[in-house]
Amino acid sequence: MTYDIIGDVHGCLDELQQLFTDLGYEWHGGLPDHPDGRTPVFLGDITDRGPDSIGCIQFVYRIITEKGGLYVPGNHCNKLYRFFLGNPVQEKHGLETTAAEFRALPSDKQKEVKKQFKQLYEESPLHLILKDVKAVIAHAGILEKDIGHKSKSIETFILYGDITGEKLPDGRPVRRDWAQQYQGDRWIVYGHTPVRKPRFINKTVNIDTGCVFGGKLTAFRLPEEEIVSIPSTMPLVEEKFRY
Repeated sequence: MTYDIIGDVHGCLDELQQLFTDLGYEWHGGLPDHPDGRTPVFLGDITDRGPDSIGCIQFVYRIITEKGGLYVPGNHCNKLYRFFLGNPVQEKHGLETTAAEFRALPSDKQKEVKKQFKQLYEESPLHLILKDVKAVIAHAGILEKDIGHKSKSIETFILYGDITGEKLPDGRPVRRDWAQQYQGDRWIVYGHTPVRKPRFINKTVNIDTGCVFGGKLTAFRLPEEEIVSIPSTMPLVEEKFRY
């Protein structure tokens, strides 16, 4: 099979739809369909911070359920899932934008969106192994020894990265650069930490190019090992980019 793995969307629906067009997808019934049968793969954080998180939920849900797309959750997805469960969560770091959109919906639409996202989250793996192209999709990355396994510590790593427990002055967690030590022969495709351009280290690639912070929205195509990016329409927030 052939795949288009898409980095952190964060509510940037217009850019996501434009990216599909640039990737050669055709539009049928409001959904992208590639003439060569390519499979879209979302690596998490489809909501929060951007202008249309609810639209992204509904769009991605349809791609997964109607077109056979694939999805793994990110940390923002995990927090939104807990929000929809009614668990106490702090509405900050982006969740406040999705929550405001959600509360502005009529009650029947709220029920529909909540049901769609909960299904999306509950039916998706925490990380995805694409054996046919020798790749693993995990939101913030994964250690080679943990591929195919489950535990609370593995879940924390996949959602948040290799965190040290320390905090930066702006409140963000300090993360180790785990990709520098990766020695596997499978691609690890991840996002989570915004980078100015796709960051290739060993056989890993970070494709969160900070669309919601004015960077780009990026797809990594496999087996071609090709990058396709489109510019963001959002204002540039330079300090959000790590590399």
